[in-house]
Amino acid sequence: MIDRIETWTVAKPVVRGRHGLVAAQSVRAAEAGAEILAAGGNAVDAAVATALALTACEPWMSGLGGIGSMIVHTAADGATHAVDFGPVAGSGVDPASYALTGEAGRADLFGWPGVVGDRNVLGPSSIVVPGSVAGFGAAHARFGRLPWRDLFGPAVRLAREGLRVDWWTLLCIVGDAADLRRDPAADAIYLRDGLPPVPASTTAMPRLPLGALPDTLERLAAAGWADFYRGDLAAALAADLADGGAPVRRDDLEAYAARIVAPLAIPRGDTVIHAMPGLYAGATLAAAIGALPARFAEPEPGPETFGAVARALAGAYADRLERMGAEEPGKGTTTHVAAVDADGNMVSLTNTLLSRFGARVVLPRTGILMNNGMMWFDPRPGRPNSIAPGRRPLTNMCPVIATRGGRGRFALGASGGRRILPAVMQVATFLTDFGMALEAAFHRPRIDVSAPDRATADHRLDPATLAAVAAAVPTTVVEPAVFPGNFANPIAVALTADGAEGMTNVTLPVAGVAGPVAGVA
Repeated sequence: MIDRIETWTVAKPVVRGRHGLVAAQSVRAAEAGAEILAAGGNAVDAAVATALALTACEPWMSGLGGIGSMIVHTAADGATHAVDFGPVAGSGVDPASYALTGEAGRADLFGWPGVVGDRNVLGPSSIVVPGSVAGFGAAHARFGRLPWRDLFGPAVRLAREGLRVDWWTLLCIVGDAADLRRDPAADAIYLRDGLPPVPASTTAMPRLPLGALPDTLERLAAAGWADFYRGDLAAALAADLADGGAPVRRDDLEAYAARIVAPLAIPRGDTVIHAMPGLYAGATLAAAIGALPARFAEPEPGPETFGAVARALAGAYADRLERMGAEEPGKGTTTHVAAVDADGNMVSLTNTLLSRFGARVVLPRTGILMNNGMMWFDPRPGRPNSIAPGRRPLTNMCPVIATRGGRGRFALGASGGRRILPAVMQVATFLTDFGMALEAAFHRPRIDVSAPDRATADHRLDPATLAAVAAAVPTTVVEPAVFPGNFANPIAVALTADGAEGMTNVTLPVAGVAGPVAGVA
């Protein structure tokens, strides 16, 4: 018996299109990306435009002050690339200023010990160098088709309209209102008299003006992405960061560069899954997939499959924590975008502020909500992932693109902190090992094993499967609730013989898929 919250039956139809699709955690942002496809943009243009739009309609998840990673597949040459724009600690970081309390940390920590004043979680001291704009710029310069400024139209429009206070927005603000009101600029945008902006049930949804963000987006569109790091925007950012006492300096912005590198190639049957190399979840994904049987005897995922997945994930996480020295958070607020165009180019893009609302700090001169990437570091000294100036921490992002015979097959990723990797692994296994259609794969109940010694399992799994998982790892049976979420939120697009398909997590109500010409099957 489980303690149920929701009693409804939730489903989402797959979205199909012949001219490309964009899937995102906000359907309004996905529509922004589809607008760019309709204007002649390719998958990279659409993905970047969607990420920019998310700055205005899902600001608590990601934005210009964030960091991320991206996998790009170019159909013309069958090549796949990794774009790394991950976190880097500022040169002003003093590890001694993150003294331990000797007690457990905040609930949204990575399992780290507590830090005095929560300096690694909240406020300017938790900010690392923002890499998202550099990543968008590098990807666009290398792979994009439309002019840079053309990608900003939907984002500027959404930012000018202001943040719509629907029930989901209100829920997200309520969860962090106590922290948001500590920062004057964040308080002014997201709260009213220090409280969440609860709309009257009989009136139209209110809009929250987003401060200087619309002007910043317009400036970035006109001046180019490098202005964020070496121009007038950089000067404004550096001034606000200095005023707040953040350890990120003007020199750190100037020195930051996104990297385009070869991805990890993980073979699985006739498919190759391309993932981020380095300090992401790609290596752990490769280890987990490599620990699976070469093939499953079951015709569809059942006890054999889920038992093997549980053992593989538990072993991969044990190795990750031993060698890499970090544990991902259970409460992350990453966002994911997947895009495919009519030519077969694909993008899998993960972008994040880390915690919901990041550092809960808005830089007043630019209206940019900043990340709290310092939380990725282990605050204990002398560890592989300890805090140090200029260091890159271990992160949990796991965007992937699968190819077969050099042709893009699907682009997949997820949000959900430490639960990202298990979700990506399982959906990829459903698609590659069992040949499931995207809609069926997304509706399939899953498990989560994001630590070596514990698992959660969807109560809709049959008793034999639940027993197989419990035999592998101590297991708690839960429901796939909308809130609080017990599983990650996968998002994917796939190529089929008839065009493209897109899906978003079934229990995430605001996520959706859009295309220049798309229909619901």
